[in-house]
Amino acid sequence: MHTFAVYVDNKPGVLNRVSSLFRRRGFNIESLTVGHTETPGISRMTIVVDTDERGARLVEANLYKLIPCRRVDNLTERPHIARDLAMIKVAAVADGRTQVMQLADVYRARIVDVSAEALVVEATGTEEKIDSLIEMLRPYRIVEMVRTGRAVMARGSAMSAQVETRKGAAARAASDADVSLGSV
Repeated sequence: MHTFAVYVDNKPGVLNRVSSLFRRRGFNIESLTVGHTETPGISRMTIVVDTDERGARLVEANLYKLIPCRRVDNLTERPHIARDLAMIKVAAVADGRTQVMQLADVYRARIVDVSAEALVVEATGTEEKIDSLIEMLRPYRIVEMVRTGRAVMARGSAMSAQVETRKGAAARAASDADVSLGSV
């Protein structure tokens, strides 16, 4: 798995263009999250894709070909923090309610909604932690569930907050890609 932080112009159609690039090249996106950045007009996509090192270089080089793409960072080998978010609605009545609340506490999750028939558990953490919590809650009957994609940030000051120019970034990607952009 390779994780990319892709900084793009915040304009209509950009998500479609980026996802189409992956589709055309035959890469499956395992996780995708998108949100605003600290820079007005710039959004950040965190994309997790299952590929080898050569495929990762091709992905990066091809992303730089897209006009709205400002910067691409491969976070795979860098020290980073990764988190997922899940909200899980569990049928919980009588003594099952107490057990679900205790499980949530063990996983450092929060109960964010309570009704007569269900509880909504909010959990953040690694993908493995979320998967484990889901398995523990299955016997109580999961009614509904939603998960975000992976949110990833480099540790420390490894990455500059500035989004570099397309020209400089494209030159860096081309030299790193070890492949001719014309043959991609």
